[in-house]
This record gives sequence, C-alpha cells and structure tokens, in this order.
Amino acid sequence: MDFSEILQSGIGFILTALCWGFTNPFIKRGSVGIERIKKGNWLMQTLAETWFLFTNWRYVVPLAINLSGSAVYYYTLSAADITVAVPITNSLALVFTILGGLL
Repeated sequence: MDFSEILQSGIGFILTALCWGFTNPFIKRGSVGIERIKKGNWLMQTLAETWFLFTNWRYVVPLAINLSGSAVYYYTLSAADITVAVPITNSLALVFTILGGLL
C-alpha cells in the first residue's frame, strides 16, 4: 500500500465513524414518542411504528446519514484490510457517539 491508499483508507475510516457514531444519539432522540403508540395487534403496531418513524424528519435524516456511512465503509473495505478496518472504525464510532451525545 502506498501513501495515497493509506490516506484514502484513513479518511474512509474517519468518515464512516462520523456517520455511524455522530448520528446514533440523534436517531435515538428522533424516535422519542414511539413507545406511546398502542395498536390492537402486532401488524397494526408494526405499521403504526414504521409510519411514525419514517414520517419524522428528526429520525429519517440521521438514519440516512448513518446508512450512507455504511456505503462509505464498504467502499473503504475494498482497499483496506478488514482486521484493521473493523477495530479502527468501531473505536472511532464509539468516540463520536460519546461526542454527539454531549451535544
């Protein structure tokens, strides 16, 4: 691996961790109120909860950013060693989750 590949992998790790970690607290905040939904059977409950979440921009926007982090992660894995990528990305995601939770 030359320097540009290492740099590209490092940027990919950081960007993935930012997308995953920083959005976790906002996804949690966006889902507040879902526990108040009560329907008669499991199918109606599932549909009502799904409607609640996907019509709530406070949930959808962080979720979309979080999922885009997965696309960056898979792209980064094409050039990086998985034994290096997983611990670095997950460790950084934890750090960014803590930082995002402080906001």
